[in-house]
Amino acid sequence: MFDFFGAILAPFKWLVSWIMVFFHDAFSFLGLDPASGVTWTLSIIGLVLVIRAALIPVFVKQIKAQRGMQALQPDMKKLQTKYKGKTDQLSRQAMAQEQMALYKEHGTNPFSACLPMLIQMPFFFSLFQVLSGVSHASSAGDTIGAMSHAQVVQFDKAEIFGAPLSAAFLPQLQGGNLNAAVVVLSLLMIVAMTASQFITQKQIMSKNMSDDAMASPFMKQQKMMLYVLPLVFGVGGINFPIGVLIYWTTTNLWTMGQQFFVIRRMPTPGSPAYREYQQRRAAKGLPLLSVGKKSEAVVEEIVQTKGQRVQPQRKNRKKK
Repeated sequence: MFDFFGAILAPFKWLVSWIMVFFHDAFSFLGLDPASGVTWTLSIIGLVLVIRAALIPVFVKQIKAQRGMQALQPDMKKLQTKYKGKTDQLSRQAMAQEQMALYKEHGTNPFSACLPMLIQMPFFFSLFQVLSGVSHASSAGDTIGAMSHAQVVQFDKAEIFGAPLSAAFLPQLQGGNLNAAVVVLSLLMIVAMTASQFITQKQIMSKNMSDDAMASPFMKQQKMMLYVLPLVFGVGGINFPIGVLIYWTTTNLWTMGQQFFVIRRMPTPGSPAYREYQQRRAAKGLPLLSVGKKSEAVVEEIVQTKGQRVQPQRKNRKKK
């Protein structure tokens, strides 16, 4: 039977293995042991850096989409109130058309926020296939993607803290040949992976969402994602090889740092982080930023907090 999923992942699988081999050869050239688990671990981290750096333009679009979704929440709430209790086909179609018009007006859609994760998934599954197939390829004399057989054998034997990079927690329990290092390191990596994902989503919800967005139905989706996604990856993590856990933990740490930078330097207007940003600007004597209709309220709040008087810019009045 034709492996449709495998055919789709084949180019990603080759690309993932090629990037890992590139970093492996580079670190080996710098003097690291080619067969060392440290060298292969650094190669996986290098893979993360390449993929996440390539996704920076997508991340910028994601930020714009998220802010667009937050900005349209008041209008979306009015639309839901307008069609509340109307279940006929014409009303549902009219509501859907008006929703699409709102998305187009604000330049966003509900799926834009998930785009970086969706793009990463083929690379994630490809890495999973590469690492899961190492033991079989090593014994069968096969290659995997861009990895030669010698490199496959190296990776199969590579360990970090006594745990093989290609080993996973659940197969250890099922196989009966328990490696304590694999169990302990897997659990630690799963905790780090889920905790970093939870913290990232939590800081977005608590600091970088506007007051309107906090009071909207959109917030219910965010709260659901806050607990569901870490739970899904936490449960699934028991079947991930150590190398995959290293990949996903590293990419989560990248996301957490990236979000911290955005919240600190480019916060969403009307959010708690934005008010803190205005306070820092006021403390440094910098002009406060305008956020449209709410600018005067924000300025007044900052002035009261800091005990400073800031003169808002006004149009010149005509002399009588």
